[in-house]
Amino acid sequence: MDSSVTAPLYRDITDFAHDMPSWVQHLAEIWTELGLLVFGVLFVTGWWRARRQGDGALALAVLAPVATAFGYVCSEALKSVVDEERPCRTVAGAAASLVTCPPTGDWSFPSNHSAIAGAAAVAIAVARPRLAWLTAPLALLMAFSRVFVGVHYPHDVAVGLVLGAGVAAAVIAVLNRPARALARTVRGSAAPVAAWASGPGAGGTNGRSRRRHGRS
Repeated sequence: MDSSVTAPLYRDITDFAHDMPSWVQHLAEIWTELGLLVFGVLFVTGWWRARRQGDGALALAVLAPVATAFGYVCSEALKSVVDEERPCRTVAGAAASLVTCPPTGDWSFPSNHSAIAGAAAVAIAVARPRLAWLTAPLALLMAFSRVFVGVHYPHDVAVGLVLGAGVAAAVIAVLNRPARALARTVRGSAAPVAAWASGPGAGGTNGRSRRRHGRS
């Protein structure tokens, strides 16, 4: 996309950011990075919860960060091809960015943060549908914060969100069945680390224990 199309909106948002109280600005500066940590916590808690659920739930919980990683890789690959300069360096008449403008070579399109947020939001929502009401607003807020602090154009974050979400959905669709089979296999292992990582499952015992009990 031609950056001149969304440059006026970028100026409006950065002007709006400078009109906000300092605590709002600081909160946005923190959230633009803290959001990644929040999604990380949701990954860990989702995996821990899935340890006492069925193989399908465990597979989706493990696939969530994997799908998010794929979203990031695709975004980074596209970024290296497009080579779009950051708006904090090129948009004339725009307010100064609230955070340090990334150096030349750290390209703007698409937004990696937004791609990660979009991928994580979809992956977590697939694994835990009841959290969709939380993950979607978190991703949107994180994407907006990247424009708010002045380091991305609006089209950077929009494409990042869509790209991350689409890649995550595709990865889960392709890998769900093999991941479920892998979860079943790991739960059937006698290795202590496998039992700890996969948990007892919905039945309250690991697969090996269930099979041994069935033969007795």
